[in-house]
Amino acid sequence: MSPALRRITPADDPQVAAVIRTVMTEFGASGPGFAIHDPEVDHMSAAYASPGAAYFVVEHDGVVMGGGGIAPLDAADPASPPVCELRKMYFLPRLRGMGAGRLLIDRCLTEARSVGYRRCYLETLTGMDAAIHLYERTGFTALCAPLGATGHFGCDRWFVKDL
Repeated sequence: MSPALRRITPADDPQVAAVIRTVMTEFGASGPGFAIHDPEVDHMSAAYASPGAAYFVVEHDGVVMGGGGIAPLDAADPASPPVCELRKMYFLPRLRGMGAGRLLIDRCLTEARSVGYRRCYLETLTGMDAAIHLYERTGFTALCAPLGATGHFGCDRWFVKDL
């Protein structure tokens, strides 16, 4: 069975938090400056319920195994075109290599365009090679420094895509 994509619901919050914590720990991203410590991790459905935000979960065999979403980039330059951030996109190992990443990015970018964003930004970490490859394949280009004020100073790779 192929992975299924849908919007997050409050019932998904514990599973999504577990995915985020599992994957971030797997890649050594559990210290200060990483999204694992964001208060929204335990309440993703509420955090992404505001205008301009959306979070999607990926199910496989009836189990939430991944997710990702968009939201306004914190402290983005108000003079620039509207910028969103691709956030908290993580997949358990069993889901990787099944096309879920491409499916999810496409859905997030479609959502971003539909609400008026003109650029999409993301932060990641050296060592997340498959994710970086996916971002590059979907048209994201590397930046030399971060944008906005996400507070994720542990991330060392930054990308942007014009929408």
